[in-house]
Amino acid sequence: MAKQNLLDLDREGLERFFADILGEKRFRAQQVMKWIHHRHITDFNEMTDLGKALRAKLEERAEVRVPQIQFEKPSTDGTHKWLLGMDGSNAIEAVFIPDKGRGTLCVSSQVGCALNCQFCSTATQGFNRNLSTAEIIGQVWVAAKHLGNVPHRQRKLTNVVMMGMGEPLMNFDNVVRAMSIMRDDLGYGLANKRVTLSTAGMVPMIDKLGEVSDVSLAVSLHAPNDELRSELVPLNKKYPIAELMAACERYARRKKGESITFEYTLMKGVNDQPAHARQLAKLMRQFDNAMQMKDAAKVNLIPFNPFPGTRFERSSETDIRAFQKSLLDAHVLTMVRRTRGDDIDAACGQLKGQVADKTRRQAEFRKRLEAQTGQGDEGAVDAAA
Repeated sequence: MAKQNLLDLDREGLERFFADILGEKRFRAQQVMKWIHHRHITDFNEMTDLGKALRAKLEERAEVRVPQIQFEKPSTDGTHKWLLGMDGSNAIEAVFIPDKGRGTLCVSSQVGCALNCQFCSTATQGFNRNLSTAEIIGQVWVAAKHLGNVPHRQRKLTNVVMMGMGEPLMNFDNVVRAMSIMRDDLGYGLANKRVTLSTAGMVPMIDKLGEVSDVSLAVSLHAPNDELRSELVPLNKKYPIAELMAACERYARRKKGESITFEYTLMKGVNDQPAHARQLAKLMRQFDNAMQMKDAAKVNLIPFNPFPGTRFERSSETDIRAFQKSLLDAHVLTMVRRTRGDDIDAACGQLKGQVADKTRRQAEFRKRLEAQTGQGDEGAVDAAA
């Protein structure tokens, strides 16, 4: 009989497992959650407030299996990246970004990504599968243990963003369950607003998320009009900007004072021109007006982070600041995200794991890279890694 990985279960699921499978009191699940997520203990024999008989039952029927660290690397700016093995041929990346008064962990939701956003390094690897709840929350466990994080006391992990590899809303149930553990006092005790899900714009799933969760929402916009966005983010052909903005309005209306963050990666000569800034400002003002709230829409400008084989370039610092000024002058709250961890390829849009691609996209990218560099296949792979 396969053992149940307890990392796959949120509080409700763990309580059911104790009551229905083990025939134990439900409160025992709460004790075990603290051992796993607060003290980072995976050996049942070390859970000293559990009786010997219960520990024997757990040893027989359950396990706490965390992702295996294949590689980890710190950046000169304090950013820390882990390559975590998911199975024999797949691995994903998670990144911790420290800042003044906060520590943010960027978590992956899929091995690769099924979407094919043109400017994203992860997209070049294609897609293999969704991550399980255990594999998602396991990234938080690994980072929390490394940091010596203790919820409610020595809190070094203050924020989690579902902005790593993959489209979180394409792995809805597992992501929602993992975010529940992140926000549970017996898990990582994060406030709702400190857990952020970033989506490329899966409209029906944004509505579904609004029904079951209360996390912050970020939308990868990257273009202010449908023609350009459909080129950069192919999902836009299915859910164009007007439908996406309407879904964002519905999500934000659930709670008074709710705002949405719109992410916009600036690429030289592609989406960084004054006309684009004016179009984006108009779109954001329309959102504020619809919500009847100042700063209902927040814009996060992200300087493009290059990777081998890409045709895009980072906008100049002058153009980035001019773009921001144009939005600020139009009374749109706008920040420029400082690039972190680019010396270890941990910056936004650069995450690459190891993907046994089922989409053929990785092979196509390698052919293009080989044609550009004149390298053989092995050299091309090394350059893309």
